Amino acid sequence: MAGSEQPGRPAPATARFGRHAEHHHGERIGWLRAAVLGANDGIVSTACLVLGIAAAGADHRTMLMTGVSGLIAGAMSMAAGEFVSVHSQADAEKADLDRERAELAQDPAAERRELSGLWAGRGLDAELAERVADALTAHDALGAHARDELGFSPATAANPTQAAFASAASFAAGALLPIVVLAAAPPASLIAWISATSLAFLAALGALSAGVGGAPIGRGSWRVAFWGALAMAVTAGAGALFGAVA
Repeated sequence: MAGSEQPGRPAPATARFGRHAEHHHGERIGWLRAAVLGANDGIVSTACLVLGIAAAGADHRTMLMTGVSGLIAGAMSMAAGEFVSVHSQADAEKADLDRERAELAQDPAAERRELSGLWAGRGLDAELAERVADALTAHDALGAHARDELGFSPATAANPTQAAFASAASFAAGALLPIVVLAAAPPASLIAWISATSLAFLAALGALSAGVGGAPIGRGSWRVAFWGALAMAVTAGAGALFGAVA
C-alpha cells in the first residue's frame, strides 16, 4: 500500500520523532544585518550630506551631484567593507575548524571527553552526557564540536559575497530615496522635505527590519528614526555654521 511502512524496516526519523520543517528568524541574520545597515546608512549619510551643504547655501545642482556621488561612493565602500570584514570572520571560523579537525585526528578520546563534559555542564548526568557524546561523535564529530564547543551555526555562518551584495544594494536603495525627494521637492523648502521624508523612510525601515527579525516594531522604528534625526541635526547645524563663517 502506498505510504505504508515495509515490515522489518524502521520508520524514517521524521516519522519516529515527528520532526517538521520550521523557519526561524535566526536564519535571516546573515543577510538581514548587512541589508539593514546598508539601507540605514544610505538614507542617513545621503540625507546628511544634502542637508549639510543645503544649510551651507549650496545650489540645487550641487546638492544633486553631491547626493549621487555619495550614493556611488557609499555603495562601493559598503560592499568592500562588508566583504573584507565578513571574510575575516570566515577565515577565523575556518582556522578554528581546521584546528578542531586536527585535534580530533590526534586525540579523539580526549575530544569525546570534552564533548561529554560540555553536555554535562548543560545539566545532563554523566552517563547520559557520555552517551550523547558517543552518538554525536559517531554521527559527525567535527560538526558536533563546531556547534557545541565553538558555537558555529549554519544559520549565522559568514558569507562575504552575500554580505557585500546585500550592503551595496541596500545602501544604493536607501540613498536613492532622499535623492528622489531632492529632485522633486520645491527648492524653497528642500531642507524641510528632505528631513521629514528621510525620517519617515528611517522609521519605515526600522519597522520593516524589526518585523523581519521578529522584534517589536515600535521599538525598532523609534530607534532607527531617533539616531537618524540626531545625525541629520548635527550635520545641518555644522553646515549652517560653516556657511555662516564662509
